[in-house]
Amino acid sequence: MKKAKWFKDLPKQIPLVLLTIFTLAPLVILFFNSLKSRYNIGQDPVGFPKQILFSNYGKAWERSQFANTMLNSSILVVFTVFCVLTLGGLAAYALARIQPKGSGAVMFYLLVVSALPIWLYLVPLFFLWRTFGLLNSFVGLVIIYTAVNSPFAIFLLRSYLLKVPKEIEESATIDGASRMQIMMRIILPITWTGFLTVGLVVAVAVWGEFAIALTMIQDESKMPITTSFFSFADKFGSDWTLTSAVGIMAIVPILALFLIFQRQFTEGLTQGSVKG
Repeated sequence: MKKAKWFKDLPKQIPLVLLTIFTLAPLVILFFNSLKSRYNIGQDPVGFPKQILFSNYGKAWERSQFANTMLNSSILVVFTVFCVLTLGGLAAYALARIQPKGSGAVMFYLLVVSALPIWLYLVPLFFLWRTFGLLNSFVGLVIIYTAVNSPFAIFLLRSYLLKVPKEIEESATIDGASRMQIMMRIILPITWTGFLTVGLVVAVAVWGEFAIALTMIQDESKMPITTSFFSFADKFGSDWTLTSAVGIMAIVPILALFLIFQRQFTEGLTQGSVKG
């Protein structure tokens, strides 16, 4: 019976296996290359290393100033996630429960804005930020990242809030709770997986963002991981072993974060799929 079921499900599994291989193969090759010597990578750029050299990571860490750039990216991620969840959560609650006049137009506007490519308004935004003195500033980047990621956060958080029965809030209102108390003590504990899901998506987006950081940050001491890696690859582009090692180090923190909260992330996406 098990064999029959396995053969029956085989056509469904093959596309998933192929997609997994297609997704993981570049990362595996990158990891192998980070452990090779320059001579070995020149001979075989896609195979298993003949001699494993973990010393590449020590050299890459020292020359890339990875500790500083990782701290910069972590600061941007933490503050952006906090701002997006706070502002997006309040906006989603207002659109889902209070439903002020024009809320439909606001949702349509957010949908249109979220579909616009960043390159469309990056140049005028650069001149505006230069006028305000926000270039080479974490504050300037956090403001942009918050604005870019908030439409998605509002859409998804609103779908979670629509699933919460109104009777719960009505009972709390009768007991004398304010809207803020309802949001913090009732809504947030019920929909925490939704907030976690949005936070993870925003964290991944900010950690891997390149175009905005490249345009707004020229000070090397304030560069996040993506632009710092770009600068490192420009200087040491001929040494693929060190470049591969830096690439792996840049991926590992956000990959570990995702694997830790993988179950909650999947549950959050499933619970958020509701008509609004």
